[in-house]
Amino acid sequence: MTAATGSVAARRPRLRADSLLVRTLITAVVFLAFALTTNGFLNPQFTVYPLLRDTATLTVIGLAQLCALAIGQLNLAVGRMAAVAAMVAGYCYQFLGLGLIEGALLGLTAAAATGALTGLIIVRAHVNAFIVTLAMDFALLGLVLAFYQAFTAPLNAFTVKPEGMDLIRNGSLNGLCIGDMCGPSWVPVLFLFSLLIVALVSVFFSRTTLGRELLATGSNERTARLSGIPTERRIVQAHTLSGLLAGLAGIMLAMTNGSFSAAIGENLLIPSFLGPVLGGTPMTGGFVSAPGTAVGTFLTQTIRQGLTLKGIGLDWLNIALGLVLLAALSVGQIRRRRGRS
Repeated sequence: MTAATGSVAARRPRLRADSLLVRTLITAVVFLAFALTTNGFLNPQFTVYPLLRDTATLTVIGLAQLCALAIGQLNLAVGRMAAVAAMVAGYCYQFLGLGLIEGALLGLTAAAATGALTGLIIVRAHVNAFIVTLAMDFALLGLVLAFYQAFTAPLNAFTVKPEGMDLIRNGSLNGLCIGDMCGPSWVPVLFLFSLLIVALVSVFFSRTTLGRELLATGSNERTARLSGIPTERRIVQAHTLSGLLAGLAGIMLAMTNGSFSAAIGENLLIPSFLGPVLGGTPMTGGFVSAPGTAVGTFLTQTIRQGLTLKGIGLDWLNIALGLVLLAALSVGQIRRRRGRS
């Protein structure tokens, strides 16, 4: 390694930290701008609490996509994997009478297994992940609809709520007290839980051998293979983890909605990309930012909430979010080209 190369490598962590700081500051400015110009934006119960609760679920689905992006691939089936986890958990609650944790664990297992199957197809059939996950999305859509029609028609939803579900759905830090001191009522329990998941994913990719090998696979699969990394196994593991986190997001969304329905996961694909990409995770693999995913998701939800309160229609809202995503992708591409020159 030359002195110049070593100097560049030494600067990368600082540059990435600065990039996260810039994104955080931009998010804070956008939030403050809406707070100053939009009536009701700072209402604790009707605006801030739902904003943070939605951010919690979408951050986790963003982390699910991030695991695929880490190896330079996509997972277009994250929404359906979320639906599979919710479907299995809902069935366990309604027909098997399982508790909250037991049903959730079985749902997560089903989603992780679906992710593992996806990864196996990719490495065994040598088919592009885009094609495989797109096909998996359609297959799971049919499976989920058929399952709900068989067991829950005409409602197409499991309605039994296990004990503790309402606490997760409506719980806040106000219920966590030390003596006479209680937390704010506008911070949902789910939001703190999502921050814990962000921390765990961040530590996984930055501190564990498996996490670093996933990033090495995404950076250059051929080089990683020649270095002794079992790249095919790592691809399967990345998609397994992606399925697991997608399943977790699906269960969180079901608990937030109050029922386990066939519609869960329908609108999760675009948010799964918005969080990581706005947070600094490239779509080419080799680097991820779990904290950035949380920041990017919060920025997206802030824009959505602010424009909604301003009376902006859904069409214009989607246009705004699409332009934000396009801008983020364009900036990343420009930076990569400058880095090569």
